[in-house]
Amino acid sequence: MDRTQKAALASAGVGLAVMGLKFLAWWLTGSLALYSDAVESIINVVAAAGAFLALRVAGRPADDDHPYGHHKAEFFSAVVEGALIIVAALLILREAYVGLLAPKALDAPVLGVAINAVATVVNAAWAWALMRWGRAWRSPALMADARHVFADVVTSAGVLIGLGAVLATGYPVLDPVVAGLVALNILWSGWQMVRESVDGLMDRAAPAEMVGEIRALISRHGAGALEAHDVRTRSAGQATFVDFHLVVPGEMSVRDAHAICDRLEDALEADIPGAVVTIHVEPGEKAKGCGLPVI
Repeated sequence: MDRTQKAALASAGVGLAVMGLKFLAWWLTGSLALYSDAVESIINVVAAAGAFLALRVAGRPADDDHPYGHHKAEFFSAVVEGALIIVAALLILREAYVGLLAPKALDAPVLGVAINAVATVVNAAWAWALMRWGRAWRSPALMADARHVFADVVTSAGVLIGLGAVLATGYPVLDPVVAGLVALNILWSGWQMVRESVDGLMDRAAPAEMVGEIRALISRHGAGALEAHDVRTRSAGQATFVDFHLVVPGEMSVRDAHAICDRLEDALEADIPGAVVTIHVEPGEKAKGCGLPVI
């Protein structure tokens, strides 16, 4: 297993521990708000397991059937996770509606709140670690998992505030109200995750700052060429595909043109993690005059 797979597997373990604490808090109190928080934790575990499987597939090398690799498997994982979040939100909304019709007092609310608070602290620390690793390793699956765990932290904080209001006012009807608000927040989080993942499946370009860095590297390391144009990028999991047209003097030998291409590929692959570079060489008369100058 590589580091991203180990992180995803560890996320499932942390999710199981947090889920156990939250269901214990719900069992002690009977709170619908705590129930909604616990249900989301089930999705955390399922999503972490899905991310692990997706990373296993994404890590496979290219083959005859998939010559560009299996990188997009991570986006599929994120889409499934988002869909599961939406389903969980709808289930919680149903329970909140039933609770509004017949609100009931909570049992052992202080102990339940304390247990849920411990689970929230654990989740917050794990969300921070996952987001840092996901960004550093450019893993959509880990970043999707991190956003979901962080959304769970926000949800838990809202639940704790809501239960504090129940204890302070003595109005049990606030419990299903909080559960409904939690469900709406979860629903929005799931929709955002699905939208962003589908965008990745549609070959979205690399982030603007990365594209700027790619263009600067081409200009800096393309000495001997005349210009580069039609620079295109697309992100697929941890890979960034880069292709462009490189214009060289018409009289330049194939050997010299190939040497420039090798230099550009080495520079891009060294500075852009996961870069997969394709260069189309053209003679000088193909210059557009508005391409990227090389120095």
